Amino acid sequence: MSFKTFLRHVREGFKNVFRNGWMSVASITSIVVSLLVLGVFILLVLNVNSLADKADSQVQITVHLTLETKKALRDTLQNEIGNMPEVSKVEFISKEQGLAELRKDLGPDADSILEGFDKDNNPLNDAFRVEVVEPTTVPFVAKKIEALNDTHPEKPIYKVKYGQGAIETLFKITRTVRNIGFVFVAGLGLVSMFLISNTIRVTILARRKEIGIMKLVGATNAFIRWPFFVEGALIGLLGSLVTVGVLYAGYTGLNSSMKGDPLMGWNLLPFNDIWMQLCGLLIGLGILIGIWGSTVSIRKFLKV
Repeated sequence: MSFKTFLRHVREGFKNVFRNGWMSVASITSIVVSLLVLGVFILLVLNVNSLADKADSQVQITVHLTLETKKALRDTLQNEIGNMPEVSKVEFISKEQGLAELRKDLGPDADSILEGFDKDNNPLNDAFRVEVVEPTTVPFVAKKIEALNDTHPEKPIYKVKYGQGAIETLFKITRTVRNIGFVFVAGLGLVSMFLISNTIRVTILARRKEIGIMKLVGATNAFIRWPFFVEGALIGLLGSLVTVGVLYAGYTGLNSSMKGDPLMGWNLLPFNDIWMQLCGLLIGLGILIGIWGSTVSIRKFLKV
């Protein structure tokens, strides 16, 4: 195909979009509605996954030491735990610091609940706060830390806590949420492709006489196809751009309103962090669906 012929096909494709008026508007509207539903659900899944990741990342292991544990042994334990490949950070929490944090967590009720407890009468133990590289390894790492007691005759570890039972349930829920989200996004993507391609097919059906005349005067299948390819791609591009604009306006507006609400304990992901992936997906999908819908629809009339 010569460059001149290619330009002719592009020009004809652009003309067809405007020439067909309401049929083109119907196709673009179909793309906007379908991609809008898909885009909203993708944003929902991304934010749910973000919340799940935050919940996972906040899971920590607390290693309580016995009251008799000396500083040298405590330092040895800290090094042993820190050298575990699954561990990302080990922080020593003295019993004084632990009591101060407990008072802060209890808030206004701290004085009444902790009455009589001070630096000279502290019921807490020294402890390590352990963070892991992969949250799902918390139960495994907790068992490895408990096993360190067997390597020291002093048995310096009093208790290892990580929310056993609740943590396993949390991981199961977050994993289920992610899997369901991906399945729904894939399903909505397929439904959107079906609905949009059918709308484009109706557009081409309305022009079957035009295609028939072109065949009668000797036009090749490729010569007929190319303007429809361009038209389908342009319709898909216009529809996806409108969708991205609507999603941007709605999402940023919702995010701003939530930031100003003191009752909200979390915020949506910043649009700037996800816009490249989201826009790339929706625009690429819109163009692909437009071309695919045109290709499938015109095959019948070309008898390919």
